[in-house]
Amino acid sequence: MLDTDEQPRPQAAPTVEVMYEVTGTGTAEISYAARSEDGMDTVEKDVTLPWRKSVRAPLGKAPTVAVVLDGKGGQAACTLAIRGKHVQRATATGEFGRATCSGEPLTGEPNSGELLSGDGED
Repeated sequence: MLDTDEQPRPQAAPTVEVMYEVTGTGTAEISYAARSEDGMDTVEKDVTLPWRKSVRAPLGKAPTVAVVLDGKGGQAACTLAIRGKHVQRATATGEFGRATCSGEPLTGEPNSGELLSGDGED
């Protein structure tokens, strides 16, 4: 007997492995794109560097990691790798220095070796 009250479960959107990394010393605010219920970027404040995070990012969303140094300044570098392949690196320097690494919106098969590129602030 078929239960007509059951709704089909929504399938999870296909994702791709993305590695975000911020090197340097001191503390910073880091925001990055990942799979989330609300579709918003994740923000981590007062992060002690170095920092590294592997996430599953949904197809169709541009992978992005941004770093903002605190008022003490210093230097930090962000890197972005998609499917294990390096895509971009950018450097932040000085008080409240900023750097952003991003790629094009993720496309293709979740496990393909397609390399995506982006542009940033070097």
